[in-house]
Amino acid sequence: MYKRLSAVMFPIVTLLCIGSIVWGYQEHQEKNSILLKAENQYQRAFHDLTYHMDKLHNELGQTLAVHSSSQGMHRKGLVNVWRLTSEAQNEINQLPLTLLPFNQTEDFLSRISNFAYKTAVRDMTKEPLSPDEMKTLKTLYASSKQISKDLFHVQDKVIQNRLRWMDVESALATEKVSADNTIVDGFKTVDNKVNEYPEINWGPSVSSIYSKRSVRMLQGPSATPEQLKQKARQFMKPHQVKAVNIKKNGNSVDHETYTVSANHAKGDGDITIDFTKQGMMMSYLDTRTIKSTRLSGDDAEKKASAFLTKHGYPTMKAVRYQDHNNVESFTFVPVKNNVYMYPQQIQVRVALDNGDITGVQASDYIYSMAVVKSVSLKPKLTAQQAKEHVNSDMKVAYTRLAVIKNDASKEVLCYEFGGTYDKQGYRIYVNADTGMEESVESVSS
Repeated sequence: MYKRLSAVMFPIVTLLCIGSIVWGYQEHQEKNSILLKAENQYQRAFHDLTYHMDKLHNELGQTLAVHSSSQGMHRKGLVNVWRLTSEAQNEINQLPLTLLPFNQTEDFLSRISNFAYKTAVRDMTKEPLSPDEMKTLKTLYASSKQISKDLFHVQDKVIQNRLRWMDVESALATEKVSADNTIVDGFKTVDNKVNEYPEINWGPSVSSIYSKRSVRMLQGPSATPEQLKQKARQFMKPHQVKAVNIKKNGNSVDHETYTVSANHAKGDGDITIDFTKQGMMMSYLDTRTIKSTRLSGDDAEKKASAFLTKHGYPTMKAVRYQDHNNVESFTFVPVKNNVYMYPQQIQVRVALDNGDITGVQASDYIYSMAVVKSVSLKPKLTAQQAKEHVNSDMKVAYTRLAVIKNDASKEVLCYEFGGTYDKQGYRIYVNADTGMEESVESVSS
């Protein structure tokens, strides 16, 4: 009996053992293949980063080498600088550096990219590089040289010692970074040196990208918590609410804001409203459930417009709309002397079951108040003169004056031409003083 059982089981057990060995070998091979592929991708990204940083340094040098009046070469050089910094940023994102402090270098490259782009897109025949911008380029040239040199040093060590990026990723993930890890130490060195670079004058167009909005930009006396609660109740009408609370957000003087929250009396969701310390509403959110659509888009727009009028906002027009999940979202802008003030836009969401306002975003409106006041609303060109700068094949449906923020982060007065080209909708903004195209937007049908 035992012999029979052994004769049957032995081949089966043998096959199972062989199968498990084959399976384990295949799993091992597949794992090695994945690891090898990941390692190759990391190595390629790292060596490409080193190459592009060296190219960036050379491109900055070539841009500085040409004559100060060579606007065409300056533009070409700055476009190449923008392209190279974008590629370098992309390669950094492909490396396992999320757990390694490298934010100073990433921020530095981001600022170079924005500086190069915003300088290159302007009309350099009328606005060539200024002495301050040339000084900035010289500083960037010296700084990029140091970064490139340090990366080459790391690259030499990686090649000579056959270092693996997978070991770096594993060490960072397990927080077991040894003191002599060449790659980690090399990138820390680069980031620390970038942090020690002298302050650079990036110019207003780039600085505005990184400048944080502060309530110090706003005028007016501070409101008391009780005044903010009373103001919130006005926005919440005609809803029946309970448990109205207020809290201060953070302790920073620059970003001192308050949030008032309340629950619907019937228990369906809650309402939260954010205010600046001066009592200006920044946002409004009602989280109640919206299960159906009964209102038309026109009716919803009337509800949104009536809400803005009721709460003291100036004359506004809806310029964009979108419907999703039984909610219609509108973008309103103030209209001053028949000029559409796009930087001061407000988004309003309307529930399509009964017309309730379920959301408002007014931060752009609040923080752009002081800026748009400095823009002249009197165009130097006529609408017909500006239209000559628009493609003649475009079917223009309407023309109006508008203030927008251009690629250089400046508020400018433009003629807005709305129409279609090849059945696709577009808005083209032509500078009302110079005739230069400032922006083009496609409009979804």
